[in-house]
Parts: sequence; C-alpha cells; structure tokens
Amino acid sequence: MALLLFCLSAPVAEAQKHEFANWKRYAQKNKDLGAPAKGEKRVVLMGNSITDGWPNARPEFFKDNKIIGRGISGQTSYQFLLRFREDVINLQPKVVVINYGTNDVAENTGAYNEDLTFGNVVSMVELARYHKMKVILTSCLPAAGFSWNRSITDAMDKIRHLNARVQAYAKENKIPYVDYFSAMVTADGTAMKPELANDNPGVHPNAKGYAVMESLLLPVIKKLR
Repeated sequence: MALLLFCLSAPVAEAQKHEFANWKRYAQKNKDLGAPAKGEKRVVLMGNSITDGWPNARPEFFKDNKIIGRGISGQTSYQFLLRFREDVINLQPKVVVINYGTNDVAENTGAYNEDLTFGNVVSMVELARYHKMKVILTSCLPAAGFSWNRSITDAMDKIRHLNARVQAYAKENKIPYVDYFSAMVTADGTAMKPELANDNPGVHPNAKGYAVMESLLLPVIKKLR
C-alpha cells in the first residue's frame, strides 16, 4: 500500500513543480506597464522564440513603433492560450499580432495535432475580439526541420497545410493575414532562405529576416492603429 501511494504521489509532486505556461516570464514587466495612457494604442506580439528573439535582433523596430513583445522561446499554441490573459488581454492593446505553429509542428509539448493547434489560434482570436482588440494573424515561417527534434521529416508539408487553413479562416472572418512564409521560403520551396536564417536548418530569422517580416507587418499595424 505504501509503495502504491508513493508511485501515485511522485508524478503529482513532479507536476506541481512545473509551470507549464511560464506566466512569471513577463509578470513584472506587465505590472510595470500598467494600463495604457489616454490615447495610447498598444500593439502586442504573441509568439515563441521567433517573437522572443526579435527585440534583441531589431530593438529599434519595437522602440520606434511602440510595440510590446511577448514571445517565449520553446512555447506552443497551447501555452500561448494559457497565458493570453496575462500577457495580452490585461495589457489592453489595440492590436495583437499572433504568430504560432513552429513548436507545435516540432512537437515541443506532445504529438502534433493540426485541429488542436488551429483551435488554439481560433480561441485566441475569439478572446481578443471579445475584449475589443484588433487581430493580425501571421503565417508560420518556413522550416525544413528542427535541430532539437530531427524525427520530424515532414515539417514543410505540415506548415503549409496549417498556414493555408489559418489564412482561409482569416479571410472568412475579415482578419488581416501577414504571409511571412512566401517571402522567406527558398525558390525550390524546401526551407527558409539561408540568408534570412540564424540557424541550420533555418527556423529562427536573423536581423535580415526580421527586417523582411517588419516590412510586411508594419503597414498592416499602421492601418489598424
């Protein structure tokens, strides 16, 4: 009996140590921001390491355009949805930009299920709209594979299919959609352009890659502000 209780309690104790969504990452920054000033039109970028690395690679983009980055490296859409209230809704932005999918396809939090990933994106959109935010959906970037999970050999097919589905949803619901994928994929359609990537295989943009993304995203942000 004692052995059974130990076997049951050990996984529970381990689970209690794990903060799945990492709410603490931006807790102090969110507190310091407080409510928007009168006339302030905040823009929040929600995402994974691609969003997380952007302010370091191109700080002037965030400073000059008063954009708030809320990316966390390694996270999937499941984790975005859990922290959406703390890192987006409570900041009361006028616009939220959602980039998703890379780590879902890479299976960072379990087997990839397109229906569930798509559902997470839709849930974030619905939450944002309920709270009177404007939404910009952006494509998952091209990635031939993942250095941390080389068992995924069909990443590009999964990314293309997810992008097409989200783009169709955006069109149906009159949501602006920014297509990073088409601007950053190689001519043969197999990977991210090496000159835009910070790694191999290309998953994370370098400064030049982020500049391409900015050229596509900023005009849409300005239109919605």
